Amino acid sequence: MNTSNVEENPANQAETEEAQAQVAGSEEEVAAEEGASEEQEEQTDWQDRYLRLYAEFDNFRKRTMRERADLIRNASRDVLESLLPVLDDLDRAQTAAADSEDVAGLKEGQQLIHNKLKQILKAQGVEQLEVKPGDAFDVDMHEAITRIPSPEFSGKVVDVVEAGYKLNDVVIRYTKVVVGE
Repeated sequence: MNTSNVEENPANQAETEEAQAQVAGSEEEVAAEEGASEEQEEQTDWQDRYLRLYAEFDNFRKRTMRERADLIRNASRDVLESLLPVLDDLDRAQTAAADSEDVAGLKEGQQLIHNKLKQILKAQGVEQLEVKPGDAFDVDMHEAITRIPSPEFSGKVVDVVEAGYKLNDVVIRYTKVVVGE
C-alpha cells in the first residue's frame, strides 16, 4: 500500500469533515432563516385573520344597531295603521253631524266608532282596568288624585275620574280615582 495515500487520506478526511461541517453549518443557517421566515409568515397570517375577524364583528355590530333602530322607529306602525279607519269614521261622523239633526243616529254612530276603537285596542293587547266605587285602593293599579272625607269609603275608591289600561298584564296608565278617608 502506498503510504502517501494513507497519509493523505487522514488529511483529506479532516478537510472533508471540515467542508461537511461548513456545509452543515450553512444548511443550519438556511434552515434557521427559513424557520424565521415561516414564523414571520405565520405571525402575519394570524394578524391578518385577527383584523378580518375584528372588521367582521364591527360590521355585525353596526348592522345590528341599524336594524334595532329601524325596529324601534317602526314598532308602532301596525297599531297606527289599525287606528286610521277609526279616524276615517270620526271624520265621516263629523261631516254627517253637521248636516243631520237626528240625535239618535249620531249617538248610535258614536257608539259604533267607540266599540270599533275598543276592539282594535283589545286586539293589540290593551285592556281597561275594571274599577268600581267601593273597591279597595291599590297603589299598583290606582292613582289617587284627591282624598275626600267619607267614613263609609275609608281607604276605598269613591269615584273613578279616568279609566286605567294595561297592555299584556302590565299597567300602562293607572286608573285615576278619588279615595275616601
